[in-house]
Amino acid sequence: MLHDTDLIATIAVGLSVAFLGGFIATKLRLPPIVGYLVGGIAVGPYTPGFTADAEIAPQLAEIGVILLMFGVGTHFSLAELLAVRRVALPGALAQIAVASSLGVGIALLWGWDFGAGVVLGFALAVASTVVLLRALMLRGELDSVQGRIAVGWLIVEDLFIVFVLVLLPALAGPLGGVSSGDGDILQSLGITIAKVALLVVGMLIVGGRVVPWLLIQVARTGSREMFTLTVLAVALGIAFGASSLFDVSLALGAFLAGLVISEPDISHRAAAEALPLQDAFAVLFFVSIGMIFDPHVLLDSPEKVVGIIAIIMLGKTLAAGLIVLILGYPLRIALTVAAALSQIGEFSFIIAGVGEHLELLPEDGLSLILSGAIFSITLNPLMFTLIVPLERVVRNHPWLSRALERADVELPEGEEGPQFAEHLIICGYGRVGEIIGQALDLYGASYVIIDDDRTRVERLREQGNTVIYGDASNAAVLERAGLENARALVIAVPDPPATRFIVEHARRVNPDIHIIVRTHSERERDRLERLGVSAAIMGEMELALQMASATLNAFDVDTLDSAMLIQGLRGGAGSDTVAQRRKAAENAQDSDS
Repeated sequence: MLHDTDLIATIAVGLSVAFLGGFIATKLRLPPIVGYLVGGIAVGPYTPGFTADAEIAPQLAEIGVILLMFGVGTHFSLAELLAVRRVALPGALAQIAVASSLGVGIALLWGWDFGAGVVLGFALAVASTVVLLRALMLRGELDSVQGRIAVGWLIVEDLFIVFVLVLLPALAGPLGGVSSGDGDILQSLGITIAKVALLVVGMLIVGGRVVPWLLIQVARTGSREMFTLTVLAVALGIAFGASSLFDVSLALGAFLAGLVISEPDISHRAAAEALPLQDAFAVLFFVSIGMIFDPHVLLDSPEKVVGIIAIIMLGKTLAAGLIVLILGYPLRIALTVAAALSQIGEFSFIIAGVGEHLELLPEDGLSLILSGAIFSITLNPLMFTLIVPLERVVRNHPWLSRALERADVELPEGEEGPQFAEHLIICGYGRVGEIIGQALDLYGASYVIIDDDRTRVERLREQGNTVIYGDASNAAVLERAGLENARALVIAVPDPPATRFIVEHARRVNPDIHIIVRTHSERERDRLERLGVSAAIMGEMELALQMASATLNAFDVDTLDSAMLIQGLRGGAGSDTVAQRRKAAENAQDSDS
């Protein structure tokens, strides 16, 4: 049987090398994306052996971009962005300006055109959504202040780059490339903006009503297959239609398709149904990017590769960290946000691809950007490991700490220094800390709150609470909270390194203080107990014990037996105690008879 199997071969080989590369990368504790990119290099035209179809692979990659942008649209949260707008909006724009300027500068130094420098700068300015979210989730910091800032920062970057993707074709001519517009620059720019505005208004007004209504009607049929089909049809159909009718990128059309699904339940289900295919085609996207990477650039232009990596991992990272500090946030938040942004990824590839299509980038431009992505993604975990040592260096030099964290020791109005005694200190007033505070209020105990969320601090002060704005792992902040005279210290921040800093300092200053901490693993709990905490509460363990207790109640287990069993699971005994109690009861019953 004779068949044209190029498409099947490309998908089969692409997914196979992605699996192999991703598996090896995971074993080496590297992001799987590194393995996907290397797998693509292995089947690309620049390496020996099998070569995947160079025409089909980019089209498969385009589907990956469409589904990826559709997912970004469905997860876009205006509320999350507004919550951190004071730092995310100015911070992201300032960091983009710095990174883009560095990109333009180094491009001109290499003898490239200004247009090539603009594309390079924008490609180096935006971080990978996939890498950033995965790194924060692995560290358990996605819901922390630094996690929310990093995600909000990333949303601003994504929106800015979507805007760049819209305008770049119209500006390509004046920048030295192939323009998609007719006439002069102002006319081309005006036509492009008018088309985009018409598309956005149409999608938000018409699509915002029709698409959610359609998905709700399909959901009511109870057919998961039809719902998945409808989601894919909406994502691909709107992306293709927007590109064909309005001359915008497929990425923008897909983003708007995800954005108009305003119903929360429907948007979450739509994102979930599209996720498997999104993941599969996103993998093929990274593989196809690896295919067009020419490894010879590492030998031919090593100085350019080093320059690219330096901009991503030093220039952009330092800029992000300093911007966060200037905006008044603590050192740990600044270091975490900077580490999270010290890489580039999928949007960089999209910008580079558009730049190459518009003939703005030189021949080796795409490979240089890809080399920067591969190295920065690979080294990104290392950047997170540097947070604690860098923070320790700063903490050991008070003058440096004061210089970098001048907003870190802010007391309520009228408070001039430590004036508390026999009180309790709560570090972190999120969901956990707030419940503890409510319990103390009911009891009538005196406590001081330390929190690094400016909005939350202002709200708590309006409610009459005593709150110190700052990073609790900063010794000066703890001293202002009266650590030396405190009876107890509750550490409710979801940040293991910060928790260890606080415990070590508290034990030095006040050896008799009662310390209660939260933790997420047995290993971390053991480590904290060795540091001298009085109680380390593991959230997942307590949740499991409460669920186990409710389960035992469903079987009509005696209340005392249930309590003993749960206590036994908590402390390593209990089951034997229950057995002994039962045996004693049986013996007593026998003697009575």
